[in-house]
Amino acid sequence: MTSQELSVLAPLTSPLPPPPEGNVLTTSQWTTLMAIADTVIPALRASSTPSRDRLSITAADYATAIDVLNASQPSSIDSDLPQTYLSENASSVPGFEVLMHRILNEYMNQDSIKGIRILLSALDTRAGCLLTTGSTTSFHLQSVNVRHQVLQNWLQSYIPPLRQGAKGLSLLFKSAWLKQSPTIGRILGFPRAPVHGKPGKGFDYSFTQFPPGSDAEVLETDVVIVGSGCGGSVCAKNLSEAGSRVVVVDKAYHFPPEHLPMSEADAGVHLFMNGGTEASDDNSIIVIAGQAWGGGGTINWSASLQTQGFVRKEWADGGLPFFTSSDFQTSLDRVCHLMGVSANQIEHNKTNDVLLEGARKLGYSVKPVPQNTAGKRHYCGYCTLGCGSAEKQGPVVSTLPAAEKAGAHFIEGFNVESVLFEQVKGKKTAIGVRGTWRSRDGSGGVSGPDKTTRTVIIKSKRVIVSAGTLQSPLLLLRSGLSNPQIGRNLKLHPVTLVGATFPERVNPWEGGILTAVVDEFQNLDTHGHGTKLEAMTMLPSWYMPFMPWTSGLDFKLFCAKFKHMTGFISLARDRDSGRVYPDPTDGRCRIQYSPSAYDRSNMLEGILALAKICYVSGATEIFTATASVPTFVRQDTKFEEGQPEPGINDVRFQAWLAEIKKKGLFAPDTCFGSAHQMGTCRMGSSPGNSVVDSSGKVWGTEGLYMADASIFPSASGVNPMVTNMAISDWISRKMARNLRKEERLGEGPRL
Repeated sequence: MTSQELSVLAPLTSPLPPPPEGNVLTTSQWTTLMAIADTVIPALRASSTPSRDRLSITAADYATAIDVLNASQPSSIDSDLPQTYLSENASSVPGFEVLMHRILNEYMNQDSIKGIRILLSALDTRAGCLLTTGSTTSFHLQSVNVRHQVLQNWLQSYIPPLRQGAKGLSLLFKSAWLKQSPTIGRILGFPRAPVHGKPGKGFDYSFTQFPPGSDAEVLETDVVIVGSGCGGSVCAKNLSEAGSRVVVVDKAYHFPPEHLPMSEADAGVHLFMNGGTEASDDNSIIVIAGQAWGGGGTINWSASLQTQGFVRKEWADGGLPFFTSSDFQTSLDRVCHLMGVSANQIEHNKTNDVLLEGARKLGYSVKPVPQNTAGKRHYCGYCTLGCGSAEKQGPVVSTLPAAEKAGAHFIEGFNVESVLFEQVKGKKTAIGVRGTWRSRDGSGGVSGPDKTTRTVIIKSKRVIVSAGTLQSPLLLLRSGLSNPQIGRNLKLHPVTLVGATFPERVNPWEGGILTAVVDEFQNLDTHGHGTKLEAMTMLPSWYMPFMPWTSGLDFKLFCAKFKHMTGFISLARDRDSGRVYPDPTDGRCRIQYSPSAYDRSNMLEGILALAKICYVSGATEIFTATASVPTFVRQDTKFEEGQPEPGINDVRFQAWLAEIKKKGLFAPDTCFGSAHQMGTCRMGSSPGNSVVDSSGKVWGTEGLYMADASIFPSASGVNPMVTNMAISDWISRKMARNLRKEERLGEGPRL
């Protein structure tokens, strides 16, 4: 496809709202921060003379780097591109400082900001620099070569805060650079939009608008649903089709397919909670959560796996027999049918082919992953940034349009601050919600200052909270509920990564993201806890930042190999848990979670198995997200005729696996991540062990229900979308029956 054709298919831009005014850092602190950024992503030159703005390397190393970059470029590429790429540092990239300003001012909690300020201030004092760098010269005044060595020392420091801080900042800088760099896409041949498929037509939504005014706007309805994601949208569809008046509210704004997929930089702001930069309090794990119209279903990877039998039995044995009933299976099948879930149409890309064929060669259990793509091939690897083809049957394409056709009303840009209660017949009864609505700007976007802001109260017979595992418990707490279980029992399906490089170009961003799963190791403890091996979304800023940084040159050359890479995750069904709680300063979500030794040991088994899969698939290099483990580089070995190849029994490879096993998986040496959040308002048999009962009703209340992954009794063990939708299907259908019964009995609304 020509560049002209790609430009025709490129999505419309989605201008960002302006970053917050002011700066949480002083001018000198900002100068030091950019000096660290330019150490992680340095400009390089061939010189023996140290410099404060470029990393000096030998002429031989520079020439080798240019040769490596040229060898992987088509002849039609600008001959100066390798030099331009090597001469680019982080702060010279347009948009890099603006993005960092937004992250620090808007997304980072005050405790993290305080820690960064302390470090940056220390690096501009003689005593602080002497302690952390071995020199009394301010960090930003040292040469890049000296700063480079200092950063390498920090990443191996025995002082945990210094090591963790260096890792956290380097990950942040790598991610921001990859999102904004004007050269990395050209080096990789990474197109702005998918080259397979074509733009689709979305549903023409109608959103409720409010005129300017100082008084609260008051609406009345039967059911108000907080959240438009997989759970809330199913409830909206079912209740609307049953004849109830339904209003769905969401903090996010809708972006139609012509704006999708967004750029990696814009998607972080528009489609993800906290800009996609959420981390646990100890920074041991990065947590990615959708915050979009359609919730996580807008940015997930199409994987549509039903809840497995051993998980259903575990939940039933815990006092919830519904999960082993035929009713639950009916709900699972119903939501899958609604989305056209099937594995028949799948065309696997290189990454998933490696999983399938590598597992077969090793005798591991492996199977295709059904996709919610209505039977379409959907050969697109960009769905993390929103689906521009409208083939993925997430809430925005399936359940929400069905709800509106049945009469539901939608409000975007509505931040619910509290659930409203009254005492009715001596019981604490939910009667609606209160929040703040912010309109779009005058041009219909979200970037302009000309927006209307109104307080809105929605009175209702029922309130369904479907704001997601990280936000739903905070809403309950803001509303005055005090069950100690609220926010606890957080499950994250923690993952860590394995990558491989192949001789041929594979363009890993092409093709369905997650179309195969190795489930050989899913029950390592015989109690339902283990690990699944799956493909990773292969977008530059989503994959490469999690890989270890050893030097500025090495990282740039590593990134340039991305077009030859495949990436995988070892995903644990976590036995152990954490919690979420409101930040004491501003109320934002805080996460207390560290991958436990038990769950890390399961992930480790997956890492070893993935490495073997990559080896038997012909990978030339295999690497992990553990900084202290070097990359395994395959050597060309000739065997005498008739002598069998050793395969995974290769002595060097076995020694490398032994090193991984010996070192284990520990933060901050290993990067961990999560894209699944569950359990913070879990369903159970009593208020002593849960937040909601088997019908989804919040203990100690009337009229207040929950329908999202926060009510999972424990980790689902599979991508949570289908389980979430099936439970929500059950909850909302039962609610619809009860509302019809109330109407027949003439009870009427409690408004």
